[in-house]
Amino acid sequence: MKTIKGPAIFLAQFMGDSAPFDSLENICRWAAGLGYIGVQIPTWDSRCIDLQKAAESKTYCDELKGKVEACGVQITELSTHLQGQLVAVHPAYDLGFDVFAPEQHRNNPKARTEWAVQQLKWAAQASRNLGINVHVTFSGALLWHTVYPWPQRPQGLVETGFRELAKRWLPILNAFDEAGVDLCYEIHPGEDLHDGITFEMFREATGNHRRVNILYDPSPFVLQQLDYLQYLDYYHEFIKMFHVKDAEFNPTGRSGVYGGFQGWINRPGRFRSLGDGQVDFKGIFSKLAQYDYDGWAVLEWECCIKSPEHGAREGAPFIKNHIIEVTEKAFDDFAGGGADEELNRRIIGMD
Repeated sequence: MKTIKGPAIFLAQFMGDSAPFDSLENICRWAAGLGYIGVQIPTWDSRCIDLQKAAESKTYCDELKGKVEACGVQITELSTHLQGQLVAVHPAYDLGFDVFAPEQHRNNPKARTEWAVQQLKWAAQASRNLGINVHVTFSGALLWHTVYPWPQRPQGLVETGFRELAKRWLPILNAFDEAGVDLCYEIHPGEDLHDGITFEMFREATGNHRRVNILYDPSPFVLQQLDYLQYLDYYHEFIKMFHVKDAEFNPTGRSGVYGGFQGWINRPGRFRSLGDGQVDFKGIFSKLAQYDYDGWAVLEWECCIKSPEHGAREGAPFIKNHIIEVTEKAFDDFAGGGADEELNRRIIGMD
């Protein structure tokens, strides 16, 4: 077994216009001061990284690593959540997702998709240049608008949708394979990859591509009432990244999983700051240790009640206290008798 690395923090929800959140060095020093030892970098934020330069220059990546490490933390992984979302966008969501792209690519779905694909390919090279072998993104969605089967789905629609999704991602997956980097999809509502079955369908549609892997985050599973502990039993071999994020689900006689079009504060299912929700993190960290997960435990902070600064202060010790230092010996070794084939045969009644 292996001991999980951490605590680390995803910077996306914390970057801002005022110090210490206004530059990579400032926010890294802030994170280190709270007890974090790693940072996950959002590649769409130019204050954190120039993705094209990172893809093209090992020297730039060495300097970036040195800058971050001088602040007391290290880069754990890169993220392309927003760019990955744009690899596959149904027209119903064009206006909503257009803001994820640079202004010159808006109102032009073809150009927007081409930009997103290039971003992912750069991310593969940038990860390699940084010496990182995993990367996180979103799958995007062509079928999400049909998640509830009304009107009735035409026969073959789902299969067609996943074939097209795989077709879009295969060139990207091949680029990650060439770079020696695993691509981890964050399994999440709003994406075609939003549970175990959809992950399986996508992986099959890619020909079981070896770079198709998972970022595990239990919080969206709470919101859809999926067994997030058993999920680890099914998919542990594909889980290469981990977001530590809490959530709660409190249905009423007025609203349930769909949320009644309410804002986050009034939904039965809500993301919460670590320790304020219902996720069984002791169970999760135990299973991850059992299954030899050797990646990072990264705080992804999202909460509609608590401030981000408060959540970040509590997050580092929360994660640190849940990381299990795995044992190197059996607890009953003191009573062991050593290896003896003759004794073994006598015990089973053979001699």
